[in-house]
Amino acid sequence: MAADNAGILTINGGSSSIRFAMFEAGEVPQRQLSGKIDRIGASGTTLLLDSPAGKAVAPLRMAAADHRTAVAFLLDWLAAEPLFASVQVVAHRVVHGMKHSEPERVTAKLLAELRRITPYAPDHLPREIGLIEAFQKRYPKLPQVVCFDTAFHRTMPPVARLLPIPRRYSAKGVERYGFHGLSYAYLMEALRAADPVAAKGRVILAHLGHGASLAAIRDGRSVDTSMGLTPAAGLVMGTRTGDVDPGLVGYLSRAQGLTAARFEHMANHESGLLGVSGTSADMRDLLARETTDGRAAEAIALFCYQAKKWIGSFAAVLGGLDALVFAGGVGENAPVVRARICEGLGFLGVSLDKRRNGRNAALISINNSPVAVRVIATDEEIVLAKLALQVLSQRGEQRTPRAR
Repeated sequence: MAADNAGILTINGGSSSIRFAMFEAGEVPQRQLSGKIDRIGASGTTLLLDSPAGKAVAPLRMAAADHRTAVAFLLDWLAAEPLFASVQVVAHRVVHGMKHSEPERVTAKLLAELRRITPYAPDHLPREIGLIEAFQKRYPKLPQVVCFDTAFHRTMPPVARLLPIPRRYSAKGVERYGFHGLSYAYLMEALRAADPVAAKGRVILAHLGHGASLAAIRDGRSVDTSMGLTPAAGLVMGTRTGDVDPGLVGYLSRAQGLTAARFEHMANHESGLLGVSGTSADMRDLLARETTDGRAAEAIALFCYQAKKWIGSFAAVLGGLDALVFAGGVGENAPVVRARICEGLGFLGVSLDKRRNGRNAALISINNSPVAVRVIATDEEIVLAKLALQVLSQRGEQRTPRAR
């Protein structure tokens, strides 16, 4: 990217990783470089780079780092990266935005609001706020934009947002929000390009990875999703429980002396595939040992069973199904998981082509299937880049590099 071309930096901070990408601004932003800092908080923290040109880039290793140290390392690395000189805006993925339905420019008021709502996403928001503040301190003149993962689902009807608890909590914003919104926005854009007719109909999107959720889409708008007030709800995930009996909290408190904080940690970090298998949260590990490890096999079966139930329930909400889309690390790369989820869904019109599914083809349903089943590699970063440009355009800011 030439130095006089405006650029966009996207930041996607997780609990143990920070993904980033740099784009050249344009009608369709062009990715120049991407990477991530992985295994934050554990041994072997590494900066992994991926060049779209296919040029091999050696990983950069650092000592075991906490999140703050990893952020400082990333800022130092960016300062020495020539592409960063042309960056004119930083776009951050922020997991929870409550009732925000559009991306926003970072302001002191917005940061104060994000701090106020940290109880809704205590594993995510403090780290995301820390990233924003770190860039703000190092580059105070560089505009920053936040894009909310919950925004996509603000079109859900009241009945899908309502939690069956006393109304006084609803008045305080306690309701179902849904997540993975940036991924779902990309998947719908890709589906419109591949099959515009189906995209206008009844669609179920399945973002299946370490974190997993499904969304029911009608006429291009979210009408329901499996995650709720927090990302721990819905489908069983890598280390999260998904939906569980609320009586479990009281039982474990009485019988095991488990505090609310300890239960929350267990539900988010020790459960899901990891908890059931007792060995791993990674679907690849579980598939490799399922024939010799009964608990690994049970964890996989539970995941597929629950995904199938969510597809069935969302088909009922939608009144049928026109397209089913798999995405995420598991959804994009695990043919056996997709096959097991779809097995028995013929009554909905779902029928996979075994060969297409086995090679992770873009379309994995049989010819003339009533339901098109697709595999789409999601791309949250390109959505972040587009939304950042949208915000700057609305403010009338010129696309020129900022002095920092």
